[in-house]
Amino acid sequence: MRVIAAVRARRGMPLPAPDPIAVGLTADLEPSVAVIQPRDPEISRWTDRYFLKSKEIVARYGDVQVRYAIFMRRPVIYTPRLMLRWLQAVAAERGTAIEIDQNYEEGDWVGAGEPLLYVTGSFYHRVDLETLLLQKLGAACVTAYNAYSMCMEMPKVAFLAMDARHCVGIEMEEVMAYATAVGSEAAKREVGAAGFVGNANDATAHYFGRARGLGTMPHGLIGYAGSTLRAAEMFAETYPDEQLTVLVDYFGQEISDSLAVCQRFADWAAAGRVALRLDTHGGRFIEGLDPQESYAVLERHVPTAIRRYRSDSELRHLTGTGVSAAAIFYFREKLDEAGYPKVRIVASSGFSVDKCKVMADVGAPIDVVGTGSQLPENWRETYATADVIAYNGEPLVKVGREFLFNANRRRSPRGG
Repeated sequence: MRVIAAVRARRGMPLPAPDPIAVGLTADLEPSVAVIQPRDPEISRWTDRYFLKSKEIVARYGDVQVRYAIFMRRPVIYTPRLMLRWLQAVAAERGTAIEIDQNYEEGDWVGAGEPLLYVTGSFYHRVDLETLLLQKLGAACVTAYNAYSMCMEMPKVAFLAMDARHCVGIEMEEVMAYATAVGSEAAKREVGAAGFVGNANDATAHYFGRARGLGTMPHGLIGYAGSTLRAAEMFAETYPDEQLTVLVDYFGQEISDSLAVCQRFADWAAAGRVALRLDTHGGRFIEGLDPQESYAVLERHVPTAIRRYRSDSELRHLTGTGVSAAAIFYFREKLDEAGYPKVRIVASSGFSVDKCKVMADVGAPIDVVGTGSQLPENWRETYATADVIAYNGEPLVKVGREFLFNANRRRSPRGG
């Protein structure tokens, strides 16, 4: 009742005069063209309508200072930078003060339901921002968690982020690249993981400490060249100073084409300048494998792996079609037998957290994983939530969310 009385007492009062922005952020928030610029007409067009109606009601009956708690319903890695940068820019444009209390540092592990941060400021200037603000936080935190988990499962393997083409527009592309880098850095700090060493495009390469994106060739170039070997030659002739990574599954001759490339570039292969990328789709086995031989390969290398209980999905990752653990062991066998132990294996095709766990469990001989599967699989898990927990300093929250009062300034260890 005290809160309601305070609001009513302010009816008809003008909105607060513009104040200097007061946001406690670091100074390394580099500009970005991908993040939506905070122009009020655009915010009004893209936010939920009921927030705009609330804003008009507050304008009519008087503004109050509110405190929001922002949380997620599943464990995540805290990944707030892009959201905070946007919120800071909006507040500056509107000439209003805003206070941010972060309970965690970027890259920290956060449990389900724990408030990530608190935001305090004018209800009038804050109520219409919720839609766009949460868009920039929830999916980022889940993607960072997935990237962290992949790197923790396979700490000796380098990862290449290849998620850009799976994103819906360039804003999502940036958010996912940033989040992947945050999760990777958390794993590097915790266990010294190799982590994500780069990504596939120039615009977001800076998140991985690079000026340019990484990658060599798509399947389309193999078809254009007419053979896997000729595509490798074309690449080497065009980029003679770069490492040579060749896709080898286009014609279904992963072993034959790989050995042909190694033979043609024998000096490069001996010097470790050649990598071969397995991207065989799930509709067939790689050249030389079938179900029986897949089991035989694992029996030679990790006999206990298939004698333990396995779920259907685990068995597919171990002995199924596509880029299975058996395929990778078999590929390594053939390269070593032919005298190419320094040729690296790049594995791609569906390397999710679960697939990485299986590969790590059996010690599959992978040097690099190319993946876009750090993107959230269940989009409902990315839904961040913001609740008002105080009006003019008086605590009040919807029933069932009282736990949001009790987590102020609680921090987790760096990296989880």
